[in-house]
Amino acid sequence: MKAFSAIYDGASPAAAAIISVSLILLSGFLMTRVTKKLKLPNVTAYIVAGILIGPFCLNLVPAEIITGMEFLPDIALAFIAFSTGEFFRFETLKKNGPKVIVITVFESLTASLFVFILSCVVLRLDLAFSLVLAALAAATAPASTMMTIRQTGAKGDFVETLLQVVAFDDIVGLLAYSVAISVAVHSATGGAFSLSRIAVPVLTNALVLALGGVFGLVMKLMIQKKRSTDNRLIIAIALLFAFCGICTMFDVSPLLGCMSMGTIYINSTGDDKLFRQLGYFSPPILLLFFVRSGMSFNLRALVNPSGAVGAVPLLLIGVLYFVTRIVGKYAGAWTGCLLAKKARETRNYLGLALIPQAGVAIGLAALGARTLQGEAGQALQTIILASSVLYELIGPGCAKLSLYLSKSYSTKLEDLVPVSEQTPEGKPKTELELLIERIQKIQEEIPSWNINEEESAYTEEAERHYSLLAEDAASSFRRNAKRRHRK
Repeated sequence: MKAFSAIYDGASPAAAAIISVSLILLSGFLMTRVTKKLKLPNVTAYIVAGILIGPFCLNLVPAEIITGMEFLPDIALAFIAFSTGEFFRFETLKKNGPKVIVITVFESLTASLFVFILSCVVLRLDLAFSLVLAALAAATAPASTMMTIRQTGAKGDFVETLLQVVAFDDIVGLLAYSVAISVAVHSATGGAFSLSRIAVPVLTNALVLALGGVFGLVMKLMIQKKRSTDNRLIIAIALLFAFCGICTMFDVSPLLGCMSMGTIYINSTGDDKLFRQLGYFSPPILLLFFVRSGMSFNLRALVNPSGAVGAVPLLLIGVLYFVTRIVGKYAGAWTGCLLAKKARETRNYLGLALIPQAGVAIGLAALGARTLQGEAGQALQTIILASSVLYELIGPGCAKLSLYLSKSYSTKLEDLVPVSEQTPEGKPKTELELLIERIQKIQEEIPSWNINEEESAYTEEAERHYSLLAEDAASSFRRNAKRRHRK
């Protein structure tokens, strides 16, 4: 790749950065063309693209460009955390909160406990490294699971429980990480253990949550319905960036605060369209983040016999982490459902749908690597990235299997589209009549346009904005015409 790297020779830093960003965007997009045929999520494509163009493979992007993009994890996770806040509507929490919280706490923290025992007790790794790795095990990627639910059209108590658990799951993971990274930093500096090592990070995160709520109220006051799409996006992004900057200034994770911001905003305004608009705006930012994460993935260290954490090979840690987290998720989900008195189908198969791990875990790993630094930080990010790719490969299949085993969906037409088997007069319908009625019902449920919610929200606001501009122009034209007529 010397011929390609020659492009950067003699180029200005600005030119090198622009070319690199273009290359990152194009490589991520092109890789999705491959993974789409394999029915894999886009996150997998982005990570693989980053590995291929990164310094440990083709080396197409200069190292200083990768280093200069260290702010991307904070920005990307701000979007992810804010969008997660949409799921925490107070009326939903009052209705189903207690049982879902029990299940979520058990499935998240059991996975963390299993990984901590593996890394600290069995493998005897460093305490700081073990704490952070265990905390990262709690997070789950909801995208793959939700995609599978949409594809199968699954419904029922199992699906409702699953959706609520994956929504709560990341907040438990964020709390666990925030406490773990603070305790890890304190333990790495030495000194006797004290209650303050746990109390200080908990109090800090409580203050961040409160500050995020204040920013959510400010967002409500600044974003009004009459504002155009452009201004709504500008205000929302400006506040997210400002909050991230304040937290980074004090070396505090902004994730819980951004989630609190989204929660306060949705509950005080009910404006879910802003979340759709941000969801339509954020893909290029998330692509840059995930591809950059792939470029930071030290593939050689994972497969190299000399790559290790302490005396334990990195590959062995990665494999054991991959298996242990799955066991912990399943055991925790089973126990939580048992305590919450959920049905047997939910109890037995919920853990299978909680395997995927991507966005939040990768972002937290990037932040953890920056905090721990050195070989421990690099090893942490390598393990999470490698396992995330594997989780995303098997996650959708396991989720679909859990939906099928829990009887949440069926391939039979009579189960997919239930209709009355009798006429209004009480006479039984023929097989042909039932078939025609089911086909008509399916046609009614098919959307007239193949457009997602994010694009629809963004387009609606854009059209409204342009219509207002047209009305203003017409009004201005009429006023000017009247003035000319008077003269």
